[in-house]
Amino acid sequence: MASTITKPSNLRCILRIGTCLTVNWTKTSFGLKRSYVSQTEGGGRIPKIYTKTGDKGFSSTFTGERRPKEDHVFEALGTTDELSSAIGLAREFCIDKGHTFTDQLDKIQCVLQDVGSNIATPRSSARESHIKKTKFSPQPVADLESWIDAFTEELPPLTNFILPSGGKSSAALHIARTVCRRAERSVSPIVRSGEADPDVATFLNRLSDYLFTVARYTALKEGNEEKIYKRLE
Repeated sequence: MASTITKPSNLRCILRIGTCLTVNWTKTSFGLKRSYVSQTEGGGRIPKIYTKTGDKGFSSTFTGERRPKEDHVFEALGTTDELSSAIGLAREFCIDKGHTFTDQLDKIQCVLQDVGSNIATPRSSARESHIKKTKFSPQPVADLESWIDAFTEELPPLTNFILPSGGKSSAALHIARTVCRRAERSVSPIVRSGEADPDVATFLNRLSDYLFTVARYTALKEGNEEKIYKRLE
């Protein structure tokens, strides 16, 4: 979760009399984020969503490094964030259909925040305190494997290549699966270089298997047909 640290010494008064900007530093999964809070004479605080710190094309890691936004770390963070959004959308379709596994998707989205924290803490510039705060646990991998095994027991054997299909819930989960594969590809070089925990890459690899399996399970429970690959003559 994010925590906000307000620095009272950093008050920037603006032209309108009686209004000041307080500089807040918010510790997020992706590092320290600066924001400004407008404070009026009556004490009311108006949060500012924009910080302007990235206007020149640079952003900060959790360790405090300033890197170009196209850096491989931020590419991986962005793809992981996109993955969480794709899962969130699929979750909404699944809720509409009354599926009972949506709590697993909730947990996965939370774990993806931990994935982001680990990626945003390059080992080459991290202090021991940074590493301790962002260490990635192998437990989520074991959870995914347990869930995959449980769903697989209820599914018919896979004898053909299937296409993303099986209803809106299933198709949305397939989209999340493909985003997950891209996230894995973006994280793999970071892990190989020793800048992130190996279990991060393992989790993303297993997550794509989970999303494939639960997409098939969703189609089965909704009574929707999965389209199979047929070679065109």
